[in-house]
Amino acid sequence: MNVTMASSFSRASLALLLGLLLTAAHTKVAADVDPLLPICKTVGGGSTFFGIEFCMAALGSDSRSRNVSGEDPVYSTIAVDLLTANATSTAAKIDGILRNGGGKDDDATRQSLRSCRASYAGIVRRLPGCAAAVKARKYSEATASLEASAGSAKGCEDEFAKRGVASPLTAEDKNAFKLAKLAVALLRFTF
Repeated sequence: MNVTMASSFSRASLALLLGLLLTAAHTKVAADVDPLLPICKTVGGGSTFFGIEFCMAALGSDSRSRNVSGEDPVYSTIAVDLLTANATSTAAKIDGILRNGGGKDDDATRQSLRSCRASYAGIVRRLPGCAAAVKARKYSEATASLEASAGSAKGCEDEFAKRGVASPLTAEDKNAFKLAKLAVALLRFTF
């Protein structure tokens, strides 16, 4: 009888131990998954404008992305803030290029830079209202502002192409466009 009880106890102990090990292994795997992956797969997985990696890199660059819960539009706010920083630094870069004689001997480049300066000034002017609209959950208003910003960034790059000159702003224009589209996708996911 003692042998039977010991055998039952051993099997039960073994089953419990195996269950605990499997639970611990599953928890470890789940803990290794970046919390941004599900949202970035959702909004970036089928996007023709940006990919999952861009989404994760952009949102992951801001510590606020690690403390998001529920219906909170923090991801959209982060994307708008990143777009604001991008547009502000791009406008400063354009001013620096023009101030240092960029395009001085090339009228097409100078005209493109001036057009881009106006485009980025417009983006910078519209983004505080966009951020306020996100905060107030006026998503249609925010989306319209972001779509206009995406169009301005693309329009800047198109200015150089139209004039047949190389753009010194390609990386900035592409990032501004992608950030605006990311923010739009995040807003659409939120509402």
